[in-house]
Amino acid sequence: MERYFTDQHHERLRTAVREFANSEVKPRIEEMEATKTASVGLSRLIARQGWIGATVPQGYGGMGVGHLGKTVVIEELSRVSGAMGAMVQASQLGVAKIIHFGNEEQKKTWLPAIASGDCLPTIAVTEHESGGHVLGMTSSAVRDGDDYVLNGRKVYVGNSHVGDLHGVVVRTGPGSKGLTAFLVEADTPGFSLGRQRPAMGLHGFSFGELVFEDCRVPVANRLGEEGDGLAVAYSSSVLYGRANLTAVSLGIHQAILDETTAFCSERRRYDAPLADLGSIKLKLGQMQSRLMTARLAAYHAVHLLDRGEQCDAELMNAKLVNVEYALDSARDAMEIHAAAGLFTDRPVERYLRDAHHIFAPAGTSDIQRLRLGEVALGTAKGSWSQKLSELVRCEVEPIC
Repeated sequence: MERYFTDQHHERLRTAVREFANSEVKPRIEEMEATKTASVGLSRLIARQGWIGATVPQGYGGMGVGHLGKTVVIEELSRVSGAMGAMVQASQLGVAKIIHFGNEEQKKTWLPAIASGDCLPTIAVTEHESGGHVLGMTSSAVRDGDDYVLNGRKVYVGNSHVGDLHGVVVRTGPGSKGLTAFLVEADTPGFSLGRQRPAMGLHGFSFGELVFEDCRVPVANRLGEEGDGLAVAYSSSVLYGRANLTAVSLGIHQAILDETTAFCSERRRYDAPLADLGSIKLKLGQMQSRLMTARLAAYHAVHLLDRGEQCDAELMNAKLVNVEYALDSARDAMEIHAAAGLFTDRPVERYLRDAHHIFAPAGTSDIQRLRLGEVALGTAKGSWSQKLSELVRCEVEPIC
């Protein structure tokens, strides 16, 4: 397949994804909204385009376009369907764990399959009782000869019902050094899925429950060493999750503005387009300003990430700004549409519902503000972008 290495090639990638989204994704939205279940066929079709392998190095069959190229893909898909943008972003979390913590055999086995679209990966960390408190998890793995036996449940797992390879973080001992990550194939005995529950938005995307009941996983499927699970969970969330969710929010935000400006041009009031009203122009101007600021924050953060520079704060800020601004613009759009926005023949109400889904993953807005407050005070602990900077820099060296 064609490789994308320069700014010009990133724009070609954007055009290709945009055309695909309009021709292949948009016609399926009505069905996804009606069924409210995971769109397995469309997820597979998107994966076969090679875009899940955006950050996979070329040596393993990937595109090697880094976090910037990945952001382009997620944004353009989310501009048409937040659900399919979310599908790709969740798959990228699954990619991260293998790139950063997989051994050479695991990389050779799984990365080419992911890059070709034959394997959709996930990452599973959250549990019902502990929520975002990673160290509070209770799902466990016990060594038994050449296997580990896993027991427990994971919830809110992106791509739960379309995933082929689940990256699962469970407890193998006490404290922060007692978490370990494993690769669990979807057909492993002892593994099962909870039922798909209908959600407010992101229809077509699955974020459900994984169940492990005496599920035996070979030692060879362990990611890193025992005790590396906390690093797997945090690095995937901080380096990939925040950037990925930022891109989903950005795509939804662009769609909100596109739809609202079109509506204001078409709808007439007082024998003139709605857009001629000063009060409407003010709202549209505010939405435009938010979008421009959000875009700058998003692409600046992933540019630093691709360069291997310390950018935890920029990633936190990008997620905060993009989520909050998209929600603000969605509410403004609903006010402008008035009663017309309440009906599903226009997509603005879908954008509002979908935007709310991006709020909690990888930390709510208050979590981002809390961490940014620590940055301001000089009390921030650690830097995942700095810890993995050399590896990130090597991954994107061909496109620098």
